Amino acid sequence: MASSYSVKLFSGTASRYLAEKIAYYYGKPLGTVTLQQFSDGEMSPYFEESVRGCDVFLIQSTFPPADNLMELLLMIDAAKRASAKYVTVVVPYFGYARQDRKDKPRVAIAAKLVANLLSAAGASRLMACDLHAGQIQGFFDFPVDHLDGSAVFVPYFRSLKLDNLIIASPDVGGVSRARAFAKYFGADIVVCDKHRKRANEIASMQVIGDVEGANVVLIDDLVDTAGTITKAAKIIMEKGAKSVRAITTHPILSGSAYETINNSVLEELVVTDTIPLKQESPKIKVLTVAELFAKAIRNVHDHESISTLFLQV
Repeated sequence: MASSYSVKLFSGTASRYLAEKIAYYYGKPLGTVTLQQFSDGEMSPYFEESVRGCDVFLIQSTFPPADNLMELLLMIDAAKRASAKYVTVVVPYFGYARQDRKDKPRVAIAAKLVANLLSAAGASRLMACDLHAGQIQGFFDFPVDHLDGSAVFVPYFRSLKLDNLIIASPDVGGVSRARAFAKYFGADIVVCDKHRKRANEIASMQVIGDVEGANVVLIDDLVDTAGTITKAAKIIMEKGAKSVRAITTHPILSGSAYETINNSVLEELVVTDTIPLKQESPKIKVLTVAELFAKAIRNVHDHESISTLFLQV
């Protein structure tokens, strides 16, 4: 049943490109929010229209720089102080999610800290896609709508009609993600077991499973330097695979990642637009999550389940 209060969509600076597409699929123009900046870089966003009593959706991914997160926090605060009824933060890519536990002494749990900041600013709800770890949802004391990128990836890979398909995880931690994706195709999975010397540097890797003559699809939630995914692809091809493609929801692609991908054995890297590409690449294909988020926003506003947006095996 539709709510009696109106929906208003606003975008932060970093995600304007995606917010415009979400608004198009939702069928409602983006509201006007202006970001003033002092000469020292301090930000001051303000809404140029009333949000009193409205269901406000603020669209902004929190990839670096940290200004993107700060801008979102200020927008939440401004909306709450302007008497918005609900403030849902739509964060297609939830940054700092890789720091979700203490894996060594004296480190921060940044994902929990960001969750606390969003709560303190006054957010009512979070909507995100493919969190680095599902349990991050438990860091929040308000509802979290965790959308699944498979809704856009599976139709694309079905259209390729690949025979002898095998789904691969580039590391042991991603096995559950690979297994879930494999179920859509009734495919087997293999695992690339890696050992790191330090962050973003792989010491060794081996493939667990048979890929001889198979079309292999590597799946991960994000790609940063592309070292893991391209090394996994190389080893899989050396083991006799017919082809290797890769899926990642969030294309961070820092440093020399584009060069690494272009020089790799990957047929293609399929990503979404949760993070904008820094440059074009003949090996990178972008699928949009705009329609998925537009449908989720509509369902949330109408107090309907978002489970209909998940693919059924």
